[in-house]
Amino acid sequence: MTEKQYGGATGRGTDKISKAHSLAKALSTKPKETSINSKAQKEAKSDNGEHEKYIKAGKIASEVKKYAREIIKKDVPLLEIAEKIESKILELKAKPAFPTNLSINEIAAHDTPLFNDTRKAQGLLKVDIGVQIDGYLADSAFSVDLENSEENKKLIAAAEKGLDEGCKTLNVGVKIRAVGAAIEKAIKSLGAMPIQNLSGHSMEQYSLHAGITIPNMDNSQEKTIEEGTYAIEPFSTKGLGRVRDGKPSGIYRLEKELPVRDAFAREVLAFIYEEYQTLPFCARWIYKKFGARGLLALRRIEEAGILHNYPQLIEAGNGKVAQAEETIVLEKDKKTITTI
Repeated sequence: MTEKQYGGATGRGTDKISKAHSLAKALSTKPKETSINSKAQKEAKSDNGEHEKYIKAGKIASEVKKYAREIIKKDVPLLEIAEKIESKILELKAKPAFPTNLSINEIAAHDTPLFNDTRKAQGLLKVDIGVQIDGYLADSAFSVDLENSEENKKLIAAAEKGLDEGCKTLNVGVKIRAVGAAIEKAIKSLGAMPIQNLSGHSMEQYSLHAGITIPNMDNSQEKTIEEGTYAIEPFSTKGLGRVRDGKPSGIYRLEKELPVRDAFAREVLAFIYEEYQTLPFCARWIYKKFGARGLLALRRIEEAGILHNYPQLIEAGNGKVAQAEETIVLEKDKKTITTI
């Protein structure tokens, strides 16, 4: 699931641990009734199994992608696709790291079906899938041409070539700008352009965007890559090469710790703390758990300033967009692409 950059070399600053990750740590110290999988987190930290959990999450994501490609056909309801993908993740003994993103044509990212969605798969469909095990993450995406379009096929090829070159270039000690330059060159070589204000990102436990931006173009960032977990995430287009905010997506993330007055809203908020921590979740999941009343509670929680509601990200010139993404774990002398 991508990150939009709002300005500057890294968009959200150069701190290794983002504000969201700081909140995740704060939430993990909350009292038992509102802590999130506190027992699971303690076990995860005590067994030193971080690397293994990243690898396992990636393998599950790879399996789920294969399954997704089998079930995605033109005119299949988007709601059915999302529900089946998320059920498959649970079946494989993991959890979704974020709601399945199914974004069509000029919608570059941050689109997931509502609980009553009637839209169907069509056009150039981006499928962005996240898997987590005890908060250790895998983030992977692919695009599907559902209208036998040469333009779609060329954009998909450009995004995939950008991904290949980005994955090859990413290594410990390499400058961040070099990764972006490799992605940009690959995409432009096939007659498309990267979306400048979308990027890949570093990841840490329960933090999808952990502070390091991996650009899709040369952004002049001289900082070097360190050991860690990263998502390489190119987007290709023949539009203007930037995205703008669209309508709210119904995808949320806990952003602040603030009180909420309504008793039922507090119950829903406790569930969000417990189930998702600061990973993204969606209104559809809240509806599945609490029904229509849960959506009203979610609105009250949002009005209290506790949540970030992700906007859909729309190509500024309404050009079609393709996406490709893999997760990489970098160690001192080893690179593992976990999601292939």
